Amino acid sequence: MGMETNGIVVIDKPAGITSAKVVAIVKKLLRVKKVGHTGTLDPFATGVMICCINQATRLARFLLSGHKTYEAVLRLGIDTDTQDSTGTVTSQCESIEFSEIQIRSALNQFTGTILQQPPVFSALKHKGVPLYKLARSGQPVRKAARRVQITAMDVRSIELPEIRIGVSCSAGTYIRTLCADIGATLGCGGHLQALRRIESSGFSIREAIPLTALEVFVASGNVQDCIIDMAGALPNMPAFVAEGALKDKIRFGKSLTVADMDPGRIDLSGDFIKVIDPENRLLAIVSLNKKDGTYKYNCVFHS
Repeated sequence: MGMETNGIVVIDKPAGITSAKVVAIVKKLLRVKKVGHTGTLDPFATGVMICCINQATRLARFLLSGHKTYEAVLRLGIDTDTQDSTGTVTSQCESIEFSEIQIRSALNQFTGTILQQPPVFSALKHKGVPLYKLARSGQPVRKAARRVQITAMDVRSIELPEIRIGVSCSAGTYIRTLCADIGATLGCGGHLQALRRIESSGFSIREAIPLTALEVFVASGNVQDCIIDMAGALPNMPAFVAEGALKDKIRFGKSLTVADMDPGRIDLSGDFIKVIDPENRLLAIVSLNKKDGTYKYNCVFHS
């Protein structure tokens, strides 16, 4: 298959393996040179994981910033050092008799734009070293709180001490920190018991396939049936179709202006625009410089 395969495959990550391991399995199965992903899931978590293949690895940065949706189980009454079920218990509380109104009220306090402090057990780095490595060596480092967006959060079920919730949020949101913060607000503590990502950057769990299914596709010679091409990998990005001379201009990276893009044909007001040819092949991703009316090339692709 080699370098001829470019695009993304949406995997339903199983529990018990790292995101890096998923990438390694996809790379081995597809026999391609490069595979990357667009957002880490902890080993115990499951769900949507977008794997970018070969040239599509250059699209990862555009997918990383996409909104995500999760189904999570919050376990009240127990705090852990990692804020999830894999950590060491740091405190416990026996009093966890809360009404549905109290629970919903606590969740509502975290809807909208909030400040969230990244957990000390995370892949963020301090002076080039992942925080989780520093924490495990007894040198935890706390990063400054960051603004994240919780666009929606709802209660799916309440079976105390567990609460099943749905969360739609911006990239960079830590669901385990959200769970710990909700527990602190209720005064009993809490941690993330289970997590499943059901949507990421425009792709849902309905489009995801298990690693075992990918193996079947490869064995049957139908692997292209589960690979989304590069133009389709950015479903929420506005597209502009380039033809003729403009297509050649883009291929050679020549300067583009508003006149070239003909804003009357499409809304080009977004941060990024994907330029495709009439055959729906991705040619480039550009962004407008509003000061001089020219377009900056962010990526140019060659078939």
